[in-house]
Amino acid sequence: MCFWLFALVVSSFSPLSAASAVTEKYSAAERRHWAFQPRSNPPVPKIAGASNPIDAFLLARLQKEGLRFAPPASRLTLVRRVYFDLTGLPPSPAEIDAFLQDRSPKAWEKLIDRLLASPHYAERWAQHWLDVVRFAESDGFEYDAHRPNAWRYRDYVIDSFRTDKPYDQFLTEQLAGDEIDPDNPVLRTAAGFQRLGPLRKNAGNQEVASSRNEVLTEMTNLIGSGLLGVTLGCARCHDHKFDPIRQTDYYRIQAYFAAVHDKDLSLATPEQEKAYQEAKAAHEAELKRLRQTMEKLTGEEKGRMLQKIRNLEETPPEPPPAVFSVLNDMSKMSPIHVLARGDYQNKGPRVFPRPLGVLIPDNTPELPATTPNPRTQLAKWITDPSHPLTARVMVNRIWHYHFGQGIVRTPNDFGRMGTRPSHPELLDYLANEFVNQGWRMKPLHKMILMSQAYQQSSDSPLEALGHEKDPEVTLLWKFPRRRLDAEQIRDAMLSIAGRLNPKMGGPSVIVPVDQELVNLLYKPSQWAVTKDPSEHDRRSIYLLHKRNLRLPLMEVFDAPDLQLSCARRESSTHAPQALELLNGPFANEMARSLAARLDREAGASREKQVDLAFRLATGRLPNPKEKAAALAFLKTQPLREFALAILNLNAFLYVN
Repeated sequence: MCFWLFALVVSSFSPLSAASAVTEKYSAAERRHWAFQPRSNPPVPKIAGASNPIDAFLLARLQKEGLRFAPPASRLTLVRRVYFDLTGLPPSPAEIDAFLQDRSPKAWEKLIDRLLASPHYAERWAQHWLDVVRFAESDGFEYDAHRPNAWRYRDYVIDSFRTDKPYDQFLTEQLAGDEIDPDNPVLRTAAGFQRLGPLRKNAGNQEVASSRNEVLTEMTNLIGSGLLGVTLGCARCHDHKFDPIRQTDYYRIQAYFAAVHDKDLSLATPEQEKAYQEAKAAHEAELKRLRQTMEKLTGEEKGRMLQKIRNLEETPPEPPPAVFSVLNDMSKMSPIHVLARGDYQNKGPRVFPRPLGVLIPDNTPELPATTPNPRTQLAKWITDPSHPLTARVMVNRIWHYHFGQGIVRTPNDFGRMGTRPSHPELLDYLANEFVNQGWRMKPLHKMILMSQAYQQSSDSPLEALGHEKDPEVTLLWKFPRRRLDAEQIRDAMLSIAGRLNPKMGGPSVIVPVDQELVNLLYKPSQWAVTKDPSEHDRRSIYLLHKRNLRLPLMEVFDAPDLQLSCARRESSTHAPQALELLNGPFANEMARSLAARLDREAGASREKQVDLAFRLATGRLPNPKEKAAALAFLKTQPLREFALAILNLNAFLYVN
């Protein structure tokens, strides 16, 4: 073993002294990393023909490489691109025609404003945030118990995006909503953010030391990756090996959450609470009676009684409505110690709340353990307008979702092992604009969408040179072509099949899946399919987010597993995707509905059916070759098979 590797291993197992918990300093070199520096105020480059600052920054770099933007995309391409981007849904033929027929100079801007005001924008962009915070409605691990009121957090996020809530307020409410107003249902719902991580249960006891340590670890790790864009979790067991983050930093951030405990806020009326308590008492009494009866039985009768008891245990009375949330309990505050190797049984010095040392002056004192509302203090630090990370990280995420990659291509890691920004001045310019415009996202969206960079074609006359100098299209010399993600594919199928239920909000929907998948659950009764079939056709964001069961269609198209913060969706290509689209029950059901729609709206004319199918699925009419192939296919195959083929088109699955 080389000396460097030996030293690395030894250092990771070295216990910290009490002195090291309070005297560590940060060198000038450690503080020099770009992400830890204050944001600059770069001037907008003066580039001929660039009226949008974004274009000026991008073109300044492209010109150095001998590149330029691709020609403008067609209006037909743009309308489909922006609909999927902002709403996650395809435009209808009528919506496409309305845009194409509007020849006013502000047609594009009016379309952007309308889509940003649409509730579908909030549904689409809320999903991005739910990816980052690994939102789920079950605990994960073996038991994977459901969280029946967690859906309120999802609705809170959607509503926050709909109203363009300032990002600093959005974060503050999630970090400290219960401290700000413990009786406010909206703020308590926001604070449910702190309970979103997977939860390992030990015979139902969450107060044992190992479980409590895991809960605090989940809270702490997400602050680093989700909000600050740093791999804070790498400092749990030892000082970070690459970034200037000490192990003490990790536990000082954790100390902000030392008094946090799960605590729902009841929304029940007195009558509802009384009815629930009576039903609960009756349920427990019946269980007690059956258990006493079972003691007197033997053989098959005892086995049948045991099954009856188990069935009753799995169907307790439904609790009254409540908010899935947290609350400080100072009497149960967990003393936070630096843990050698992250082992809760190997405690080092005790630490107290303090921000990351590399971002504050050396020897900044910790907060006293008795500090009231510590998470409010954490929120103030994270949302300080001058914080070097918060605005940069969120701006980079927004850029990433518009262009398929961020200015920093590792959205959860702005540290030394992450990628450096392709356009650092542009990142700082946008972060400054974000803060100066009140931390609001919609103006930033609009600036990006109004740029030439966004409106350019995905085909460039400089393809060979571009791929030679910038094969990943990081410099945006053309618009990156992208495949729809899992939710977009499912929702688009529902939309063009005429089946999409536009209902918003409320308890999550459980849709039918193969019984073989259900049988793999710890308790198959957890997958109780929603009785109203029309609910099954709602947007994917309203489906139950269960950690131990992902829908096959969603899984093969790279939906995240909900265990960790998802910085970016992968876009893999493999055989099971084709199998799911050709043979999967959902795809075939949508094909049947699409065929019925074509027959209903286009009549018996095969040509009209083909034209309508292409317009619904791809936004355009078929070209002569496509039309000839479709008509020939329909001479020997039923309309349903043609509809299924339409759902498998690249022109449906990809956005240019």
